[in-house]
Formats: sequence, C-alpha cells, structure tokens
Amino acid sequence: MAPTLAMILAVLGSIFAGIATPTEASAVGAAAAMGLAWQNKRLSIKVIRECLHDTLNVSGYIFAIFIGATMFALVLRELGGDEYIESLLTSLPFGPYGIILFILGIVFLLGFILDWIEITLIILPLVAPVISALDIAINGYGVMDDPTLVWFVMLVALTLQTSFLTPPVGFSLFYLKGVCPPEVSLTTIYKGVIPFILLQLTALALLIAFPGLVNWFPAYIYGP
Repeated sequence: MAPTLAMILAVLGSIFAGIATPTEASAVGAAAAMGLAWQNKRLSIKVIRECLHDTLNVSGYIFAIFIGATMFALVLRELGGDEYIESLLTSLPFGPYGIILFILGIVFLLGFILDWIEITLIILPLVAPVISALDIAINGYGVMDDPTLVWFVMLVALTLQTSFLTPPVGFSLFYLKGVCPPEVSLTTIYKGVIPFILLQLTALALLIAFPGLVNWFPAYIYGP
C-alpha cells in the first residue's frame, strides 16, 4: 500500500502545503501515477496513448455536460424557474433545518439517476440562494465568506456518496460488481454495503449537528 499512499500524500500534501491548487494537484497525481507505472515496468507508449485517449473521452463528456447544464440553467433563469424554486422551498413549513433535509432528500433521490456533475451544475446553483437566506448561524472562524454554503455543500457531497451506495440503483454498486469475481452476486454486494450506508448516515447526522467538523479544519489550514 505504500506507493498508493505516497501518491495520495503527493496530491493532498501539495494542496495543503499551498504548493499547488486542486487543479494543479491533479497533474501531480498524474505524474505520480506515471512514476508508479514506470516503477512496475508497465509504462510504455501504448499505455500513454490509451490514457490520453481515455482522458480525451472523459474530458469531452464533462464539457458536454457543462455546456448542456449551462444552457439549461440559462433557460430556467430566463423563464423565472429559479425564483419559483426559491419561493417554493422558502414556503415549506419545515423550518431551516427541515428545508435542508428536504433538499438533501431530493439530492439523494437524484443520485439514483444522475451523476454528481449534473447535480452540482444544475441543482446547487438553484438552492444556493435559499441556503444563504436561511437563518442558520454557522461559524466561519473569521476566514470563510459564506460558511453556511461550505457546510451545505459538504452535506450534499456526503448525501451523494450515500446515494451512490444505496440499493437498488447505486452507481458504485454496479462499478463494484464489474470488478468483482463472477461468483460474487449483486445480492451479496447489496448486503455488504449496509454497514457503510449506516456509517455514511451517521457521519451526515454528525455534520448536521456539529458544523464545526466541516469548517474548522479549512479555516485552520487557510486562515491567517
């Protein structure tokens, strides 16, 4: 596990040390991966060509989603859809935390049918004004401009992780089935992820109850 941990440390360490931005750290990770491939004597022109081809396909897929999501959001805003959604959410008789739980429930269900990129580009811009307007005092430790949004985005990320693990249509379950031996059934995978789903839900409850678990560390790292 040492080489893999070293690569993780190179990526995250370069970010936390202020050496690289998250985008630049991806290049650090790519260089570390090439180093591991060279160490294992698997680095060749063919491997590099295949990696470049796959990267081009994924990048094209992501940019297509960006373009489509931007067009959808523009049309929705011009038609007043964002104002309608904002008024609909703020009129719910659940209170601030009830509204947040309602939004997280919608995100959880959308995670069954949409990838995280679509949810991030379409859903988050629509609900961000609602979250900012809620009367929830989240400590930003004098560093964060909008600590409530930082906290909420982490809740969304954890909700999506839980959704991707939840049967019957969790994306991660089918990825796992694709790399498992043939004798491992999908039912076995469904049973095996139950403890991890419970852990995710416990972590989500802790982040809702104690927002400092989200905001303290970034404020400590990037604060003055």
